[in-house]
Amino acid sequence: MKIRIGFGFDVHQLEEGKDFWLGGIKMLKTKKGAVGHSDADVLIHAICDALLGAAGLRDIGFHFPNTSAEFKGMDSKILLARVMELLKKDNYTIGNIDCTLVLENPKINPVIETIKNTLAPILNIATGDIGIKATTNEKMGYVGREEGVCAYAVALIQKPLL
Repeated sequence: MKIRIGFGFDVHQLEEGKDFWLGGIKMLKTKKGAVGHSDADVLIHAICDALLGAAGLRDIGFHFPNTSAEFKGMDSKILLARVMELLKKDNYTIGNIDCTLVLENPKINPVIETIKNTLAPILNIATGDIGIKATTNEKMGYVGREEGVCAYAVALIQKPLL
């Protein structure tokens, strides 16, 4: 079995009046949402980069450039599904994903299981193979001032040796 590990990071500005998508679900009762070319789902974007990096397939911006009208406003779950197609083409499967969100608000503990249930079928893994954690930035920096949100992800992928 060939095993590879990838790391992903993403960041988006927050702006009042925008929808806030995290892990494929729309967060309710938020004053601010993320700004981006697609739906600006920082968690899915970090996962995409972790998976692409593990497979040696460059990054999300290479495959889905923010200069392309095709991806304007696109649901990031579609981007993740396309990343999965790229991995499948190379015979990779996912062992596990582990993520950390850094944001002051909203608190995501109440929606972690919903996010895992949303992502698991796209990733073709069990919800138990997805780790999602969140932390604040203790009111410091752009995250602490609620000007932005960021996410980190690591992915373990594997394929049989030929």
